[in-house]
Amino acid sequence: DKTMIDALEPAVQALEDAAADAVTVAEAMRAARRAAENGMHHTIALEAQKGRASYLGPRSVGHQDPGATSAYYLIETAAEAFGDNA
Repeated sequence: DKTMIDALEPAVQALEDAAADAVTVAEAMRAARRAAENGMHHTIALEAQKGRASYLGPRSVGHQDPGATSAYYLIETAAEAFGDNA
């Protein structure tokens, strides 16, 4: 849908997978950061379906979603706070 969920959902999935694998918090946050970053970049190829960007229709393709970018920065900051400096 080209929203912040595109970054948050893979990050949450990465955290759930990390919890199942019993890795350290820093490793879990590193995985969440990478997943959120991939999700954020994935929005570039999507057409916006929600929010104000949806008014642009096909013209939204080729632009990174600002909500996904903001969500990525939240995950990145949390990862840094929990010891992931990669």
